[in-house]
Amino acid sequence: MSTIFRPLDFLLFFTLCFSNFVLAQPNKGQLIKASVGYGLTIPLEDYNIGGTGFYTQGEYVIGIRKWFGVRPYAGVIFTSPNETVTAASLAQYRVTTKAFMFGGKIRIVAPIPYVAPYFELGLGSSIGSFETYTPTKHIKANGIQFHVPFSLGLAIGKNHDFELELTYYSYPSLEQVSGAMALGFSFPLN
Repeated sequence: MSTIFRPLDFLLFFTLCFSNFVLAQPNKGQLIKASVGYGLTIPLEDYNIGGTGFYTQGEYVIGIRKWFGVRPYAGVIFTSPNETVTAASLAQYRVTTKAFMFGGKIRIVAPIPYVAPYFELGLGSSIGSFETYTPTKHIKANGIQFHVPFSLGLAIGKNHDFELELTYYSYPSLEQVSGAMALGFSFPLN
């Protein structure tokens, strides 16, 4: 008799867990997300050189499904050379970004209640000034640059309104990556 109830117990347990996940996924609909954080810029090469500063971004969130959404964004990042370079031979080098960023990205969210991990990927452009000055590269650019945004984060809370994320913008033509460790808050428009 107990062998008959084990599959039924498992099925009941799985159904209860699955229905809880469906109810606890991030919100669908239209939202605004605001983020602020500690900005940084590093070269694609393996040197201990970088810039640090300020980052903020706003996103218009279009939640197509509870696990998938589209996010047009606009933001700014300002980084200055890091004064705490440990190697004296690298003190003259710097990697900085001062830019307004815009574009779009998609987000895929894991359906976990209260703490939902997510991944974002997209395409965008930045307008500003950029410098990648390392022992092997000296790239200085002003104007519009193409970037590829990607993020890893956690949407936290009952309604997943708060977010902790690592967000980065890769600039292939500048051979640098800028990004931030950021905190975000989302609020619904409807």
